[in-house]
Amino acid sequence: MALSDIARHRSYLDRRFDRIRALEEAGQLKTPSGSRVVRKFMNNRLAVIGLVVFTIILLASIFAPLLTPWDPTKINLRAISQPPSWEHWFGTDKTGRDVFSRVLYGGRVSILVGLGSALISAAIGVIIGCYAGYVGGWLDAIMMRISEAIMAFPEIILVLMLVSILGQSLVNIMAIFILGGWCGIYRLVRARMLSLREEEYVQALRSFGLNRALISFKHMLPNALGPVMVNITLSTAAFILQEAGLSFLGLGVPLAIPTWGNILNVAQDLNVLQNSWWLWLPVGTVISLFVLSVNFIGDGLRDATDPTQQG
Repeated sequence: MALSDIARHRSYLDRRFDRIRALEEAGQLKTPSGSRVVRKFMNNRLAVIGLVVFTIILLASIFAPLLTPWDPTKINLRAISQPPSWEHWFGTDKTGRDVFSRVLYGGRVSILVGLGSALISAAIGVIIGCYAGYVGGWLDAIMMRISEAIMAFPEIILVLMLVSILGQSLVNIMAIFILGGWCGIYRLVRARMLSLREEEYVQALRSFGLNRALISFKHMLPNALGPVMVNITLSTAAFILQEAGLSFLGLGVPLAIPTWGNILNVAQDLNVLQNSWWLWLPVGTVISLFVLSVNFIGDGLRDATDPTQQG
């Protein structure tokens, strides 16, 4: 590039900077408001669609008594195996129970199991991983060996084994999911802490003599929350699918409690699959939509919180 071209380019940039400075001094420079993470998330169409679907299913489950007059556990022998109609939108099952109400009320339990287990396991993993990753030493070594021992078992084998030992109940299912779910988040947070503890600001905080817990939880943890939020969404989807799979096999939440997996349990009968599609298709669709929405939200959070993709 010739010297004259460089000079013209510099003069053009100088004029641009002068205009920007004049607008800023006049108070006319418009700057984006709100969080950059929120803006990037809202620009992701799939993530927004997933958030809308997630919200609709969640609110429908919470306000189920306002959306359906039917009791999900009440047997009605006069309405056995009826196809969808204006009275029963999703039809009725083999004992006359309204399938639509069972899907709505079942969402309460299934979402509680999935989201509750994911949040509790994330809290345990973050607390242990944050402190042990920063402090290191024997505490970190012990927790690492424990997590490796738990993760050495195939997840579905571990869940089936614990269910057979502890028995079927809502509390036991959540405890089993938490026991196997905290390890992944612990290792994620630990790896982030090992990287952050060598940063200059951490060294400066340490030189001031601040408490270890204060440094790790107050100053380092906020820089590692992005991947944790993504992991929570993925764990929620995984736990819901596991609960549905276990209940389908008759090993999950007791059949007396309506859950998405328990509703899907009737699909083991070939006659039901062929002739009573309303007993399994609606709930299968709801499970698929909810899991897809959670995965879309996780992808949106991952892209929005990734510092290498910040624009």
